[in-house]
Amino acid sequence: MTTAIDTNVIVALWDRDPSLSSAAQSALDAALGRGTLVTTASVFAELMAAPGRSESFLDSFFKETSISIDWALGESIWRTAGRAFQAYAARRRKQPDAGPRRIPADFLIGAHALEGGHSLLTLDDYLFRTAFPHLTVVKL
Repeated sequence: MTTAIDTNVIVALWDRDPSLSSAAQSALDAALGRGTLVTTASVFAELMAAPGRSESFLDSFFKETSISIDWALGESIWRTAGRAFQAYAARRRKQPDAGPRRIPADFLIGAHALEGGHSLLTLDDYLFRTAFPHLTVVKL
């Protein structure tokens, strides 16, 4: 079984709060015990946004953790993400105070997991369960 990893899980792994970082480590270890780990190029790009993170740091991190990066997202992933983002935008127009605004990368992460037949490890299970009801979501 392959588990796709959301950006927020990796950020939690690096958190200074030991309860959050150890929970992330345990969840990643458990997922690796069930199979392989993968993430999307959009996660790599999001992680680059933090101060002090370089491409070489991230390359080393992904190699050391055995998390592969799917750099090529096919048409079906982009279309699935677009449909999910469209539905999300329609829900937001009806409920403007529906929580934090989401970006397209969130929907690419979910679509990548769904189209690849992977489960998704995330801290944000509500978003992914709502946007991708057929996706197996594992909450950290």
